[in-house]
Amino acid sequence: MSSSSTVYLVTGTNRGIGLGLVKTLATRPNVVVFAGARNPTSASLVELSAAHSNVYPVKLTLADEADNAAAIAEIEKTVGRLDVIISSAGISSTNPTTGIAGIPLSEFTEMFQVNTVGIIALFQAAQKLLLASPTGAPVFAYISTGSASISNYLGGAFPTTAYNTSKLAANYIIRELHAQNPNLVSMAISPGWVATDMGNQPAAAAGLPEAPVSVQESVDGILSRIDGATREKSSNKFWNYKATFGGNAVGLPVGGDPVVELKAIMPPLWPDIRNPIVE
Repeated sequence: MSSSSTVYLVTGTNRGIGLGLVKTLATRPNVVVFAGARNPTSASLVELSAAHSNVYPVKLTLADEADNAAAIAEIEKTVGRLDVIISSAGISSTNPTTGIAGIPLSEFTEMFQVNTVGIIALFQAAQKLLLASPTGAPVFAYISTGSASISNYLGGAFPTTAYNTSKLAANYIIRELHAQNPNLVSMAISPGWVATDMGNQPAAAAGLPEAPVSVQESVDGILSRIDGATREKSSNKFWNYKATFGGNAVGLPVGGDPVVELKAIMPPLWPDIRNPIVE
């Protein structure tokens, strides 16, 4: 590995956005990618690592302390450094209901254990290696969701309350990480409404053939936020993956952008909110 290489750890890489991130990063020069996944021997990761010598699948299950510790130990042993973590793994409700009164407490427990406690376990395991990054400005990027925005609450349009609240709690963790680690670039990113298994489920419920944002479009946007990220301009913020929607400049941290995007697709459900709001 070249001393100028950037070392990434991406979680949730068996499919969806996580796999898309690894595929794109693998094509870049001077990059090493560790693909964290519950099943690192899946066909998709085996094929990808065979085609790209800079891709290393590692077993990593969210909120599993032993898995996280073993994955970080393998990274340290293999390359001796870690510069960027993209926490993309997560779960959503499989049988969502529209009201809090009808959601089993077990669903909230599961969402928080994976989506919130999961990133805490990841950071705790990785902090020593990550914060020692020779770049001097390591990145911890959390893939959140626009529906976890308080400033742009979507009025219960998506029946995914347990998922949204677990993501919102994780956004708070991102701010705490910023406050507690003076050299860390800690950021949350909304990936858009992406055509993955998770994103297509609410799309079908809304009568759409699939979610409107392709995996590649989301990946490109996410990486545009991470590439060149600095403590001063990028950290302690909740960003949208995309800088413009329909010609409107909405490059500030997540504000009106997700609402504008969704309103254009399903006008009856969202108010006309166009001004980006720093959150």
